[in-house]
Amino acid sequence: MKALEKDHTTSDEQLQVSAAQQNPARFAELYENNFDRVYGYIARRVRSREDAQDLTSEVFRQALAGLPRFEWRGLPFIAWLLGIAGHLLSDRWKQAAKQQEVVTDDLEQIGIEDGVERRAMLSQIVETLPKDQRRVVILRFVRQMSLSEIAADLGRSEGAIKQLQLRALQSLRQRIRSNHG
Repeated sequence: MKALEKDHTTSDEQLQVSAAQQNPARFAELYENNFDRVYGYIARRVRSREDAQDLTSEVFRQALAGLPRFEWRGLPFIAWLLGIAGHLLSDRWKQAAKQQEVVTDDLEQIGIEDGVERRAMLSQIVETLPKDQRRVVILRFVRQMSLSEIAADLGRSEGAIKQLQLRALQSLRQRIRSNHG
C-alpha cells in the first residue's frame, strides 16, 4: 500500500512541477508543500532565525528561477530544493571562513599565533576603527548577528552594512600590517 501511496504522491508532485513550469504562479503549491522541510534543514545549520529565513527565501527564489530547466528524474522535488539549500549554505560558510582567514593570516604573518594574544590584539585594533565600522564588526563577529539583524538594529540598509563591514575588514588588514609590518 505504501508503494502505491508513494507513486501517487510522486505523480501529484510531478504534475505540480509541470504545472509550475507552464505557469510560474502555480509554484505556490510547491512552495507550500516544501517550505517547512527546507526551512527546517537550513535552520538546523545556521545561527539565527533571520539567517534561516533569508536562506530559505533564496532557495525558493533560485528554485523558481531555475524551474524551466528542472528535469524530473524520479526523485522527490524536495531533493532538488535541499540541493540548492546545501549549495547556499556551503557558499555562506566559505565566505565566512574566507573573511576570518584574511585577518587570521595577517596576524600569523606578523607572528601572532596564540589565541589569547590574537584576540587581545584584534580587540585593540577594532577599538581604533570608526564608530560605525566598530559596531558592525562587534555585532557581526562577536555577537554573530546576521546582516539583516544589524541593519535593523542600526536603522540602515543591508547594503550599507555590507559596505561598513567591507571597509572595516580592509581597515583591520591595513592596521594589522602597518602596526607590525
